[in-house]
Amino acid sequence: MADFARSSHPGVAAQLARLEALSPGGDRLGLERITALLDRLGNPQLRLPPVFHVAGTNGKGSTCAFLRAALEAAGHRVHVFSSPHLVRFNERIRLAGRLIEDDALAALLEEVLDVSSEIAPSFFEATAAVAFLAFARTPADALVLEVGMGGRLDATNVISRPAVTGIAALGLDHQQWLGQTLAEIAGEKAAIARPDVPLVTLGYPAEIAVRVREVASARSAPLFVQGRQWHGQVEDGRLRYRDAHGSLDLPLPALPGPHQADNAALAVAMLRHQDAVACPDPALARAMTEVRWPARLQKLCPGPLIGTRDVWLDGGHNAQAAEVLAASITELTKGRPLHLIAGALTTKDAAALLAPFRGLVEEVHAIGFDHPLAMTADALAATATAQGLPAHAADDLRSALASAPPGAAILIAGSLYLAGEVLALNEEAPD
Repeated sequence: MADFARSSHPGVAAQLARLEALSPGGDRLGLERITALLDRLGNPQLRLPPVFHVAGTNGKGSTCAFLRAALEAAGHRVHVFSSPHLVRFNERIRLAGRLIEDDALAALLEEVLDVSSEIAPSFFEATAAVAFLAFARTPADALVLEVGMGGRLDATNVISRPAVTGIAALGLDHQQWLGQTLAEIAGEKAAIARPDVPLVTLGYPAEIAVRVREVASARSAPLFVQGRQWHGQVEDGRLRYRDAHGSLDLPLPALPGPHQADNAALAVAMLRHQDAVACPDPALARAMTEVRWPARLQKLCPGPLIGTRDVWLDGGHNAQAAEVLAASITELTKGRPLHLIAGALTTKDAAALLAPFRGLVEEVHAIGFDHPLAMTADALAATATAQGLPAHAADDLRSALASAPPGAAILIAGSLYLAGEVLALNEEAPD
């Protein structure tokens, strides 16, 4: 189905089937279709609570999770739009703190699709329209809005006046759409900037920083950069943050991996460089410990898939994410033998995903999974072997888990679609 969306609810399933028949295959960028569609729906994007708009190659979902945690800790009702989903389509739309209910989702999908036929929106565009309708009709104090791909031509960029915009880590991904260089990709993502709306970013290498600054200047957006206008780093087991408003001494983020300190600090900086929604310091501190974001170095609970094995799950699917993951996992496994169960889409650079694990894992257990673009286990095992990694092709997840020796730590990684399959089988669907 479109973006591999399924539902056990008959009404939602029927509308997703309509969407699949209506929408062309593959990704499509551009604001013409989403603008026309929203116009037919009464322009719900003009009736939203204050918007926190987040772009980035990696870490934007985690940054959104920190924003949500902080705003909810401050007592606010928070809408969230994120992608992709892991197990249920409903995960993409969170209304005032709760995942959208099936009956409401089915009705909204039907309403959008009934006016969409000759527009032929993409899956993501139709989903964004559904989300904006839901957000406009449900009271809330804030909306955390994650960019789907890029920024300039992403369907979420119809928002004309967010409270603040932010950019997380940048890297190479979706080059066929966003450009072949980091500077080109940075320019696409920085184009969520708006006149007189703060644009808050991490600190980037010179070629990226220059391009982001050019775009911000062209769009008359005040720019706040990590290491310049704000600072956030780990010191003595704490997250130390400071900016022109003062300093904060915060707990380390509950999400594992040293990279999460940057995502958390970016969320703090976004909240402190806007004045539409109050978020006092105690709420920022609570967010560090209360944040949740599945399939990001997630330690799985004992369940029907993994039993009582020590298994971590991550959905990173590009080279930068793999490098961060490889650097982080050894701290969690504390020197124990590590086995990698890997799956990847044919649209991704599998060699770049696997290379950072050379010398870290005892064996790669390559698997296919339930997606039409999934690499075969044999092809992925061959790629791992070519990268100097001991590897074999496993029949499925369960056989891969069984082939890892007792006592070994296990990491399952390579695709968010695979991560969703794991969570479903282990009965840990996000809620």
